[in-house]
Amino acid sequence: MSEEKKSSEYSADSIQALEGMEHVRMRPSMYIGDVGVRGLHHLVYEVVDNSIDEAMGGFCDTIYITMLEGEGIRVRDNGRGIPIGMHKKEGVSALEVVMTKIGAGGKFDKDSYKVSGGLHGVGVSCVNALSIKLKATVHKEGKIWEQEYSQGKKKYDVKQIGETDWTGTVVEFFPDPEIFDTLEYSYETIASRMRELAYLNKGITIVLVDERTKDEEGNFKNETFHSTIGLPEFVEYLDGTRERLISKVISMEGEKNGVPVEVAMVYNNSYSENIHSYVNNINTHEGGTHLSGFRRGLTHTLKKYAEESGLLSKLKFDIAGDDFREGLTAIISVKVGEPQFEGQTKTKLGNRNVTSAVSQAVGEMLQSYLEENPNDAKAIVQKVILAAQARHAARKAREMVQRKNPMGGMGLPGKLSDCASKDASISEVYLVEGDSAGGTAKQGRDRHFQAIMPLRGKILNVEKAMQHKIFENEEIKNIYTALGVRIGTEEDSKALNLEKLRYHKVIIMCDADVDGSHIQTLILTFFFRYMKELIEMGYIYIATPPLYLVKKGKKSGYAWNEEERDVLVNDLKGSGDEKSVGIQRYKGLGEMNAEQLWSTTMNPEFRTLRQVTITSATESDRIFSMLMGDEVPPRREFIEKNAIYANIDA
Repeated sequence: MSEEKKSSEYSADSIQALEGMEHVRMRPSMYIGDVGVRGLHHLVYEVVDNSIDEAMGGFCDTIYITMLEGEGIRVRDNGRGIPIGMHKKEGVSALEVVMTKIGAGGKFDKDSYKVSGGLHGVGVSCVNALSIKLKATVHKEGKIWEQEYSQGKKKYDVKQIGETDWTGTVVEFFPDPEIFDTLEYSYETIASRMRELAYLNKGITIVLVDERTKDEEGNFKNETFHSTIGLPEFVEYLDGTRERLISKVISMEGEKNGVPVEVAMVYNNSYSENIHSYVNNINTHEGGTHLSGFRRGLTHTLKKYAEESGLLSKLKFDIAGDDFREGLTAIISVKVGEPQFEGQTKTKLGNRNVTSAVSQAVGEMLQSYLEENPNDAKAIVQKVILAAQARHAARKAREMVQRKNPMGGMGLPGKLSDCASKDASISEVYLVEGDSAGGTAKQGRDRHFQAIMPLRGKILNVEKAMQHKIFENEEIKNIYTALGVRIGTEEDSKALNLEKLRYHKVIIMCDADVDGSHIQTLILTFFFRYMKELIEMGYIYIATPPLYLVKKGKKSGYAWNEEERDVLVNDLKGSGDEKSVGIQRYKGLGEMNAEQLWSTTMNPEFRTLRQVTITSATESDRIFSMLMGDEVPPRREFIEKNAIYANIDA
């Protein structure tokens, strides 16, 4: 350990209590985003972020996350251990201050951590406030210290419970059922974030264990995440399902103008741009100054090289910034001492000095690579030229989609049965598979606020289509026109203008079979690639029609899964003398009449809508490219592992 690290003492005086936390339980969404699935998982990330901060400071290299029975979480690290000495200002142990004062923590002391993760520094105290039970155990200076809490209040003072030969912190917590809508943790969601953290912090080992699930040999489900080279491995992982255009990942790591910058990028043969940016391990979904710096450095360097090489001499129009990013997968990660966040969800970096730092770093990295790899350089420039030509063709196709206003210009698509309301906040549109089901939905809907848009068969797979082909596709043109959004500029052809968006609920309603799932995935791929803003704003939903109608005489009921079906069968069997219960498996929406479709799937009072969210942009990108791209083996493996209709339709 370096002398610099040794001199950075982590003591009780390093802890600063910024404000009280009485407000957390009353307004939890202000601190963790929401009290649904996303907020529940955010608790895990807040605790893990403390351990990551220790690792970023060089004091920790291994973190264990254990998913416990009863939906609890245990996080253990081998860091220095939270200070347990008396806090001068608060008059109690520093451990108690960290656990019971919102915003308290070493990360607010510049001498303890140069940079730190965590979304906005709400810290482990917020987790404590929202847990029915939390126990903090500290191994430090040869002794073990402990304190327990419930709903943010301590059960007893910090006490010594034993001796130890290692250092570190263990936090075990159980979310409060009074606060959260759901208490069920997703292994895949946590694993995705831990994988991301391992790539972003090379050299750290993160072990995830799920004690709720055992394999055939009786072992708990588990994974270990570790990356020796960091971002280049991250790009390899994300791009593993695409066909590579160049031979190796382009990467750099260094400090520019006092800002630590890491970049890794590669070109593939797809038509989509996949750039993910991070600040202090936070995924900045809305981009910011570091993303602007990356784009500036990329465009300037590639354009200069292309012009000097003479490869652009025959091109009759200018190349736009968008063209340089087609088929690009890139990760940008910067570390900023005092990040300033802006934007709707506070995930847009605002620090101005970061732009030039990243731009300079990317420019130097690319310049060296292009000079040393002339074949790859030529392939990249040719890809850029093709993208420019396609964009030029797409502009005319895009203009055909545009409409001057929701009720003027080209008018609404003939197949759209619009709703009476002009208030987008209460209006919803159903994208329905097939004309037959669309007709039934039109009869069963509430015309005041529900619009119906039937889609003919399977829409275009945008993952494998050039942009002008997408805008020429009839079904996709109808979706754009019906929604009332305007698309694209010369600089960013996928930018959306949502000022005239006509519905705040866009509901995908497909058959509950293999074809229906495929159509649903095609539509979601389109929204993810070309209307991601609608997903991020929470406007995209999936309808859930029932799978079964269980009937006996005049009595009947609907079931959405096998368990509900079996319960209904047993209930109806016991309701009379006869064991004759009929079960109808709905394979298509068209098998229901208008009244049935309304009562089970469209009536807001009884329906179940699944909101589409993006918990991990990088993992979503990888899955869409795997499911809808050209590489068959990873798709086959995914389908075999996750198939839900293998036995149901037999």
